[in-house]
Amino acid sequence: MIMVTDTAAPATESAIVESIRVAVPEHGLQHDLRAISIVWRRELIRFRTDRLRAVTALVQPILFLFILGTGLSSLARGSMPGNVDFKTFIYPGVLAMSVLFTAIFSAGSIVWDREFGFLREILVAPVSRASIVIGKCLGGATIATFQGIIFLALAGFAHVPYNPVLLLTLVGELLLLSFTLTAFGVMMAARITQFQAFMALTQMLVMPLFFLSGALYPLSGLPGWLTILTRIDPLTYVVGPMRHAVFSHLSLPTGAQHVLAPGLTWAGWAVPVWLSLGIVAVMGLAMMSIAIEQFRKTE
Repeated sequence: MIMVTDTAAPATESAIVESIRVAVPEHGLQHDLRAISIVWRRELIRFRTDRLRAVTALVQPILFLFILGTGLSSLARGSMPGNVDFKTFIYPGVLAMSVLFTAIFSAGSIVWDREFGFLREILVAPVSRASIVIGKCLGGATIATFQGIIFLALAGFAHVPYNPVLLLTLVGELLLLSFTLTAFGVMMAARITQFQAFMALTQMLVMPLFFLSGALYPLSGLPGWLTILTRIDPLTYVVGPMRHAVFSHLSLPTGAQHVLAPGLTWAGWAVPVWLSLGIVAVMGLAMMSIAIEQFRKTE
């Protein structure tokens, strides 16, 4: 009896195994930049398809400007220096408010993605965790700034001129504020596992941030304890420069401008506008760095 052994089969299988290779993208700067772009575009697509979100985000700023502003205008009439409309005074603060909710709530989608499993798919991708956080911060900042530009179109109703230099200045300050607020939201969302908990936390923090920023009142002549609280609020360091930019483009006496837009002070020292905006930028970068570290610890 002749025994036939198939010696070619193992060799063939070995050749097939050797020929099959899993194509895993190499980790590098190019792939990280591509990941940032993808996360950024995903945020824009989600915002574009959710029109109700864009509309509802403008409801509260419009209520503050036209309802609260008009209602308090009659009370403040005659007491505002230079006969400035109260809506003009609160417009910079309400403009900051128009990006406040959008920026922080856009970061809440991280909690939503974690709850429904999409975040795990992103975290196992062969890209750095930093690229995911940066893309999220840039996406939220872009969306919030666009929301602010929509509200900026209503400047004429608050007697704010459509000066090109003023508008570009306000857009730049809105972009900086949007980035910092989104980084703040991402930092909070990095460790929260339930969307309801994130919403409760943001609701507890958002309104104090707004009211302590000096959006509805001047920051001069405040009690000491309230002055300290306003100085640790990141919104304060944007609302002040925005109000200074608005009133510097109005035809008002120097004394009236100083009363309505006194600027920030530290123990009597006037804080320059560039330093105020630099503080906001440092805050944003610091909170984004904390969020990156938290994401690196996430399994």
